[in-house]
Amino acid sequence: MATSLKNLSDYTASTFVDISEKRFGLVVAEWNRDITDVLAQGAFDTLIKHGAKEENIYRNTVPGSFELTLGAQFLAQHEEIDAVICLGVVIRGDTKHDDYINHAVAQGLTTVGLKFNKPVIFGLVTTNTLEQAQDRAGGKHGNKGVEAAAAAIHMLGF
Repeated sequence: MATSLKNLSDYTASTFVDISEKRFGLVVAEWNRDITDVLAQGAFDTLIKHGAKEENIYRNTVPGSFELTLGAQFLAQHEEIDAVICLGVVIRGDTKHDDYINHAVAQGLTTVGLKFNKPVIFGLVTTNTLEQAQDRAGGKHGNKGVEAAAAAIHMLGF
């Protein structure tokens, strides 16, 4: 479903499991930090809202979205981490760099999740403009960080 037709902050919590003893890793890209900090706060607040303990949420930063995959692997390899949430922003520019980065991150995060048999969540905002990215980081389309945290909680129920 297109983001323009859905608010990223809307989700159904009826299937959520108890996460009070779960540990979460947040991997946050520093590139476009004004946006990624909002995504990270949305994810953090959502985890706390649904019972995670603050001391069980670990935040690591990586330089940019391309590095999310290795950052995810660094956290996922720890047995005590139950789920990893990756947050970044890639805005289309004058070149096709966004296609390469988005594809690499999607494939890389899938590989990490399968390798460690735990949820590794793709919380990458991929837009054409800065305004669209802001709309997905607490703006008119909600917060992709909230959606990513909700997906992590939901996946822990499997």
